[in-house]
Amino acid sequence: MSIQSAAVGEFVPPRRRAGYRDRITLTGLRAYGRHGVFNEERVHGQPFVVDAELELDLSAAVASDDLVDTIHYGELADRLVAIVGGEPVNLIETLAANLLDVCLSYPGVAVARVTVHKPHAPIQHQFRDVSVTLSRSAVR
Repeated sequence: MSIQSAAVGEFVPPRRRAGYRDRITLTGLRAYGRHGVFNEERVHGQPFVVDAELELDLSAAVASDDLVDTIHYGELADRLVAIVGGEPVNLIETLAANLLDVCLSYPGVAVARVTVHKPHAPIQHQFRDVSVTLSRSAVR
């Protein structure tokens, strides 16, 4: 807890500890795509589910209560859905890397993590889900 004088009702952010990051998490974003190594996957397509987590300092947004000081998660969702619905790739690893690039393109993002779920992957056994998770730090 921060011990600083402030006007009543004014948010005073605590001092940042080294390595401390806030997070914006978007979970269960559904989009239709035509990714896969098999022709049938490219022709018919299938649903994909994306989870994205962005680590960044959100203290300015908390203090200002203004959308310009954070990441608009509606716009983030639109950009991610456009990638899933866009140019097909063979592997969900590649798809996850493309989505990760979008997440890391936002100013202030230090680390991003993306999971791509392919619940209807062409696996000949009963399964609930298959997914790939990539995590990268921003190079600034």
